Parts: sequence; structure tokens; C-alpha cells
Amino acid sequence: MGYQGQQTRGVIAPQRHLDDKESLVSEPTNKRKTCRQSAAVFNVVNSIIGSGIIGLPYSMKQAGFPLGILLLFWVSYVTDFSLVLLIKGGALSGTDTYQSLVNKTFGFPGYLLLSVLQFLYPFIAMISYNIITGDTLSKVFQRIPGVDPDNLFIGRRFIIVLSTVAFTLPLSLAKDIAKLGKISLISTVLTTLILGIVMARVISLGPHIPKTDDAWVFAKPNAIQAVGVMSFAFICHHNCFLVYGSLEERTVAKWSCIIHVSTLVSVFISILFATCGYLTFTGFTQGDLFENYCRNDDLVTFGRFCYGVTVILTYPIECFVTREVIASIFFGGNLSSVFHIIVTVVLITAATLVSSLIDCLGIVLELSGALCAAPLIFIIPSACYLKLSEEPRTHSDKIMSCVMLPIGAVVMVVGFVMAVTNPQDCTHGQEMFYCFPDNLSFTNTSVSDFQLTTQLSLLNTSVFQ
Repeated sequence: MGYQGQQTRGVIAPQRHLDDKESLVSEPTNKRKTCRQSAAVFNVVNSIIGSGIIGLPYSMKQAGFPLGILLLFWVSYVTDFSLVLLIKGGALSGTDTYQSLVNKTFGFPGYLLLSVLQFLYPFIAMISYNIITGDTLSKVFQRIPGVDPDNLFIGRRFIIVLSTVAFTLPLSLAKDIAKLGKISLISTVLTTLILGIVMARVISLGPHIPKTDDAWVFAKPNAIQAVGVMSFAFICHHNCFLVYGSLEERTVAKWSCIIHVSTLVSVFISILFATCGYLTFTGFTQGDLFENYCRNDDLVTFGRFCYGVTVILTYPIECFVTREVIASIFFGGNLSSVFHIIVTVVLITAATLVSSLIDCLGIVLELSGALCAAPLIFIIPSACYLKLSEEPRTHSDKIMSCVMLPIGAVVMVVGFVMAVTNPQDCTHGQEMFYCFPDNLSFTNTSVSDFQLTTQLSLLNTSVFQ
């Protein structure tokens, strides 16, 4: 169905149409709990600064550092623009969910395609969160005095199951996203601490690690894959209506303010994280930055613990969306208390099983960014707005939408092909060569063997004390 009549521009129409799907928030509209703008900002920032941030230094390696920084600014701008564009589309169509917006604009086929994407992206994010939790916290527990590194109870699979049962499952069973505002604040504070640790290590550790020959190349052939990783890091479109619906005052102007602030905070943190992480390891940077640090680094061990807690606290936001997509498609938008529990347990169990079998984060970020994030950020918001808006073709929003559509298609197709045909190396939890001063066989750098031996000796004896 197309656009039927002009709605009030500033506020999403409160009335519901019979063909609209229920709101992403499980409770009825008149009983929906609200949150303040500050809580909404923390929810958006927490959704953006999730597992994806750990892969941003890796995207610098793929794109080339100078081009990578430019692309990161560009992706953040597009994210800001498209998040506002979605709510404008909701105001134009009188809808209050991403699914109902696409359903109103492109009918059931569009609604079904969006539902698949909206399910896949947060579900893959849940998997990536589990991978990070297992990888980071296993290394934390290995540093406990007297603990055997081969102990089953500190293995990544056991930690994934334990964190799921003890934390992510109980948090994910909540029905109101507004209750996660304080948790999102805690997660944001922990992310700031992690950023401080990464910044400290670029100063103390970076000079001791050899730089690769291509460290400062402006652009590299894998730039499209880098955009996929960045898109994965910045996307929160799948739950923007969910956060918007929790606001006390729901207007496009208020939402725009929230998004601008959230994007500025997120891009500031992301640029610092990407820059410091890449400058430390250059061409050796892994998809999971914490895989680059040596296990006997106590400061980084604390950072791993903080990041493990961060992704555990972010996990429920992604579970909210996957569950509500299932509810919208199969249960008419509402889940009884029993089915709420059953669907949540099934989703989390499936994510746990998959994450216990996959231990390479880079390929997960690339594929999810290309297949899910690119359409959700670039293509669908632009397509909806272009069809709904009655603004002239020269309007800035329409011009930007026309630019985003083909770019999104290129990122999706080319990014997927390159991710499959040109997969990046993964250490699979192994220590990097520079953690062992006597191991020089993996180096391919412009420094001499004498310099390298001296640097690694200093690294092993001074930095981690």
C-alpha cells in the first residue's frame, strides 16, 4: 500500500491502522513506560558502541588508515541522517515501527524482507557478543593466580554458557526497554574506561611493536569490507522505533536532537578507539582488538573484563528486537507471558550454540555488515522516504537518499563477495608473535632483526610489569 494522506509533520500520528503491526514495545501504548532524553541517548549510544567497536581498528587495516578515518566519519554521518529519516518516514505514514513503515510503503514483500533483516542483524550481534564474552573473560580468568589455563571452567564455551544463564538471559526476559536506561549508562561508562586503556597502551606498547610496510598506505582494496565492519558498528536502526517509542515527548525534533548527540558521542569514541588500536598494531590488527594484546598484560586484562561486562549489558537490547520481530510475524505483535519466556529462551539458546562453534569475530562483522547493516542503514530508509515524501526532488533529504541507495547496494553486494572470497586471517585465541621475544619468523616489517629483538625484549620485560 502507498502513502494515504498527509500526516502531521512533527509528531507521529497516535492513531493505529488495522494493517499496522503492533509496536515493538510489548505493552499497550497507553501503558507504555517512558524514559527521559538522557536515557534515550544512553540507549542509542549503548546500541551503537556494542561489539562492533572492537572491530574498528581492524577496519582501518582493511581500508588503509587515512581512508579508513574518512570512511568512519562518512558512515557516522549517514547513520545520523538515516536514523532521523526513519522517524520522518514514520511521521509521514502514521506508523510507529520499522516493520509497519515498510509494510505501509512497499506492502507485505517489503515487510517480510525487512523482518528477515531485522531478525538476522541483532541475532548475529547476539552471537558476536557471546564470542567476545568467551574470548575476553576466558583470558581474564586465566590471570587469576593458581588457575590452570587449561581448566574447563575457564574455557570460552563454559564462560559463554555461564554468562548467558547468570546474566544475559535474566536481563533479556524484561519486557520494557526503558528499564535498561541505567544499564546502558553503566555500559557507556565502562566503554570510556576501555577507551582509556587502549589510549594508554598506544603510548606504552605501540613503540615496541614493529610497524608493517603498508601501515600508512592511503587506501587498500578491502575498503568495501571495512565499510561493512563500520556499518555493523554504527547500526541501531533495528531498534530506533523501540527507543523512540519510550520517549516522554515523541516528536521528530526531539528525536533529531537525541540522534545528533548520540552520533557525536559515538563517533568521538569510535575514532579514538580505531585510531589508538590501529596505531598500536598496524597491519597485525585482528578483528577482535583484544586478541592483539598479550595475556600477561594486567591493565588490558582489566579492560577485557570491562568489555566483557559491556557486551553482556548490551546483549538484552538486541534480544528485545529479535523477540519482537518473532512476535510481530507469528503472534500478531503480542506475546503472552509464557510465550515471552519460551521465545526468549529459544533465541538465546540458539545464539549460544552458534557462538560456541565460531571463534573468529572478523568474518562475523564483515558478513553481518554487508548483508544486514548496509540495507538497514543505506537502502531501506532512503527507499521509504523517497516513496512517501512529497518534497521536491531538489530537497536535501531526497538528494541524499538518492545517493545512499546505490552506495548501499554496492556495499552489500561487493562486501559480501569480498568477505566470502577474501577472508581475513584470525588468530583463533593464539598469542601474537610479539608476545614471544625469541619468535621472529612471522615478521615482515621494515625494521631490522636487531631492532626487533631489542624492541620485543623491552616489551616483555618492562611494559607488562
